[in-house]
Amino acid sequence: MKNIVNVALPKGRLGDKVYDLFEKIGYDCPSIKDPGRKLLFENADAGVRYFWVKPSDVPIYVERGVADVGVAGKDILLEFSPDVYELCDLGLGKCRMAVASKRNFRDDTSRPLRVATKFPSIANNYYRSLGRDIDVIKLNGSIEIAPLLGLSDVIVDIVETGKTLLENGLVPYETVTEISARLIANKVSFKFKNEEIKEIAARAAEAVAKKEASE
Repeated sequence: MKNIVNVALPKGRLGDKVYDLFEKIGYDCPSIKDPGRKLLFENADAGVRYFWVKPSDVPIYVERGVADVGVAGKDILLEFSPDVYELCDLGLGKCRMAVASKRNFRDDTSRPLRVATKFPSIANNYYRSLGRDIDVIKLNGSIEIAPLLGLSDVIVDIVETGKTLLENGLVPYETVTEISARLIANKVSFKFKNEEIKEIAARAAEAVAKKEASE
């Protein structure tokens, strides 16, 4: 009897794209597109059970074994370092983590650099690799305003088009890392549902490779 693979999907635009990919590679679940507030969907014939969760919670569900696999942005994986396997890059939700500040910014290396960010671990690791002392200011909202009001020298944040930065008089000037959605797996599930999980990963990787080759 086929094992059911529990899949944690991130809510929002990225999750919709991820589901479309899974549907394309043979793991469809038509009820997921029904209107309503349901969060749990199953297709026993395809061997999958999906559920929607907040994007930053996906690695928690996977690490704890509630989900066998899930899809999370590389930013979340770098920030929280969950104890999971990263199986493949799905090539979705592409963006970058970048350092940005005002156009006239000049780094004063005689003191710690003040860095406003929603990603303190990523910021700390990045500047540690450069040997630069920093003072991290953890913010949860719109951090673009921090350099404008003098709260920070720079920000470290996700940049897609850069439009929001430019509208607020900021410019990105260093790329910390490239970001995209990754397929992750629970380590115990990978052992006991190895065949099913590896099949999902192989089909996904093949679909991504074909898409990139055609672009």
